[in-house]
Amino acid sequence: MKQRILRIAPRWACLLLAVALGSPAGCGYSVVRYKGAIPETDTLAIAALANDSYEPGVEAVVLDALRREALQRDGLRLIEDPERADLVLSGTVSGLAAGPRSFSSVVLALEYEVYLNLQLRAVHRDGRVLPIDGRALAASDVYLASADIEATRKNRRETIHRLANMVAERVYDSLYESARP
Repeated sequence: MKQRILRIAPRWACLLLAVALGSPAGCGYSVVRYKGAIPETDTLAIAALANDSYEPGVEAVVLDALRREALQRDGLRLIEDPERADLVLSGTVSGLAAGPRSFSSVVLALEYEVYLNLQLRAVHRDGRVLPIDGRALAASDVYLASADIEATRKNRRETIHRLANMVAERVYDSLYESARP
C-alpha cells in the first residue's frame, strides 16, 4: 500500500505542477503588475475635485473612491502634494442625475436610475497628458424606490457610492492601459 501511494503521489504532483504552470499562460489571463506599469511614474496626487452637479458632497465620495482604488492597486504611491507628484489626477464631477426608470400601475416610481459623469485629467510631471477613456468617466445604476423615504435616500446614497467605486476602477484601468507599450 505504501509503495502504491508513493508511485501515485509523484504523478499527482507532476499533474498539479503542469496545471499550475500551464493554465495562466494558455487561457489569456496573466498576473497584473501595477508597479512600474506607468513609465517614470512612482507617485500620484489626486487634487480636490470640483462639483458641477446639484448633489452636495458627491465630489468627496468620488475623491474617496479614487484614493481607495489607488491604494488598493498599489502601483503608485499616493501623496498629498501635487507639486511633488509624478502624476496628478484632477477634474470635476460634471453631473449626477437621477430619474424614475419604472412605474407601478398607479404611476408611482418603483426604480430610479442614477447617472454619474466626470471630467478628469491625468497630467505627468513632464507635461504629457495620459489619456483616460471617456467611457470610464461615466456610469449609471438603478436603485429601488420605497414607501419609506429614508430607505429610498439610503438606496440612492449606496448607489452613488457604488457608481463612484465603479468609475474609479475604470479610470485606473484606463490609465494603466494607456501606459502600455
